[in-house]
Amino acid sequence: METGSTSKSRGKAERVKGGGTTRLSSMLQKIEPFMPRIDHNPNELRSWAKRTGFVSDYSGGTQASASEKNDSALFDLEKGLDSINGGSSPKIEIDPVLGRTKPNRGIEIEPVVKNERDGTGRGEDQSRRTGDEAKVDERKVGSNGSVHRNGNGNVNGIANANGNGHGNEVPAVAPAVEPKKDDSLAERDAKLDFPYGEEPAPVSLIYYGLQHYLSLAGSLIFIPSIIVPAMGGTDKDIATVISTMLLVSGVTTILHSYFGTRLPLVQGSSYVYLAPALVIMNAREYRDLTEHKFRHIMRELQGAIIVGSIFQSILGYSGLMSLFLRFINPVVVAPTVAAVGLAFFSYGFPEAGSCVEISIPQILLLLIFALYLRGISIFGHRVFRIYAVPLSIMIIWTYAFFLTAGGAYNYKGCSPDIPSSNILIDACRKHAYTMKHCRTDVSNAWRAAAWVRIPYPLQWGIPIFHLRTSMIMIIVSLVASVDSVGTYHSASVRVNSKPPSPGIVSRGIAMEGFCSILAGLWGSGTGSTTLTENVHTIDITKVASRRAVEVGAVFLILFSFVGKVGAILASIPQALAASVLCFMWALIVALGLSTLQYSQTASFRNITIVGVSLFLGLSIPAYFQQYQPESSLILPSYFVPYAAASSGPVYTGSKQLDFALNAILSLNMVVTLLVAFVLDNTVPGSRQERGVYIWSRAEEIANDPSLLSDYALPRKVAKCFYWARCLGV
Repeated sequence: METGSTSKSRGKAERVKGGGTTRLSSMLQKIEPFMPRIDHNPNELRSWAKRTGFVSDYSGGTQASASEKNDSALFDLEKGLDSINGGSSPKIEIDPVLGRTKPNRGIEIEPVVKNERDGTGRGEDQSRRTGDEAKVDERKVGSNGSVHRNGNGNVNGIANANGNGHGNEVPAVAPAVEPKKDDSLAERDAKLDFPYGEEPAPVSLIYYGLQHYLSLAGSLIFIPSIIVPAMGGTDKDIATVISTMLLVSGVTTILHSYFGTRLPLVQGSSYVYLAPALVIMNAREYRDLTEHKFRHIMRELQGAIIVGSIFQSILGYSGLMSLFLRFINPVVVAPTVAAVGLAFFSYGFPEAGSCVEISIPQILLLLIFALYLRGISIFGHRVFRIYAVPLSIMIIWTYAFFLTAGGAYNYKGCSPDIPSSNILIDACRKHAYTMKHCRTDVSNAWRAAAWVRIPYPLQWGIPIFHLRTSMIMIIVSLVASVDSVGTYHSASVRVNSKPPSPGIVSRGIAMEGFCSILAGLWGSGTGSTTLTENVHTIDITKVASRRAVEVGAVFLILFSFVGKVGAILASIPQALAASVLCFMWALIVALGLSTLQYSQTASFRNITIVGVSLFLGLSIPAYFQQYQPESSLILPSYFVPYAAASSGPVYTGSKQLDFALNAILSLNMVVTLLVAFVLDNTVPGSRQERGVYIWSRAEEIANDPSLLSDYALPRKVAKCFYWARCLGV
């Protein structure tokens, strides 16, 4: 009787072994668990885990039992890993037809399926594989033995549906193994010389602080070279506005470092505000002004910037920005930022081409330094990559000085004091434009500027407030906020920090609005916002120290008090400045489009939205810009497109509203934002496809407040804002 029982149980075991176990082994051969690439960027791995909710249970220790692994393997793509004993996570099943996992609710990421030869694998016993194949499978499964056989021939896996080996076993996703760090990849973003929150030595702190701002020189000093001459300002006015920009940039950077997002980001005069400033200053009523034209237009800009900045501050401090963030994704940010750079194509080379013997060498030298020589190190520093802009400016400026001193721009009977002394002489009138853009000795800024001058609020007079200009700047402040949202996310990835929460982003936007109010009071001509080029600067310098940025900001404030510093920067030839801006605007376009890396760039949905947004963002404003003023002779050719506000096709009966609507619809970045915003939020698409920004959530912070310690406000300040939960305090 005992013998019979023994033989019967042995036969049953053989049937189980030959049936359910064999079917399971055939599935295991066809389906491979997810295994990360060994060369995968750790930041991207964490980003994938954050999007999918996957949490590895790999501990490197002893193997867990089948039932424990079964519970821990169940996860939710939207909400993350549920509690082990809760049982609320969806069960993972195998589709017998497709041979892949089939969850009971929508899962957007599927395990990798290995395609075998037709007719093999199904019904084949796992024990028939060769020793080499077994070693390969063992290496793929992982060193923790997540799939193995026990003494009874059953398979113990991570996902055993019933835990009793009755043929419902399911292969589960193997735990993610931390990729090995490859030190040979010198360009890896995660490799920083000074990580976020780490302070270098005092001497190094000064060096890295100055280095950070020298790499941003093109963005900090060249906007006055465009707007001040167009406003009728003198060389002394250019020097004064440059000094004011240095002061405002230093003060606002320190404020944002302590009370904003606290990321190592520089605040400065953004190109986002340049196009609307050109639109306002080219209004019809300002064209006939002869006396005090510069001061009158500057006061008009100050009033518009202050109103738009107040709106931006309210948007942030009220918490409305947190709601707005739900609709801002990389597919919206990328074309919007790219349109900011593309908007100035009519100014770039047409202005630089006025002196091609200077502008073309400048552009070529920038490209050689930034691209071809970027890998060359001198004393351990990649000088050409970090200092591409200031080095090329100094070299070409010296070259232009020798051209001027050698008489290349000397014309008989013409004086370098232009244009006043030359436009009255017929023989010199045709040379006046060339002399003004090419000579290095035509600026009177050095002689007129004082050695010590402290910029002060309302230095140009009381701001002028008009409804039409205020409406323009309110819309532009939204564009600036979208630009900063993308910069915050990209910067947090670069410094290997936890993404900021929506409250912290709102706090940063609110502080940017406050900083723009200061810029409006001081009269820098544009608002203050986070410079998009910061992401590129952190990438090339490998320095993410917040203290270094603050030290550099202190030096900016000190330089602003020395009037001769602004004067020497104002004496840079206009053709040279325009050629540098060609490179800077192209860099902004590239940085904007690089934001698409957080989405599925090959998706037809995404590329269509980006393409349509960019095309319409350029084409619709071109329709408004074709309504040129009655006489275009009073404006340079590159400023004619910005005169559409006074002559556009929109007519409502209200001059204020007509001016505002024509101006808004003639701005490339505004139209691009509107088109991309509507399309991305109405065209169906998965979260992974759209690249939805993942911000830190309130429940995560409540469980582990140290996650966002890098963004925490100083203790004394946090006590004053303890009630402001919407600001991430």
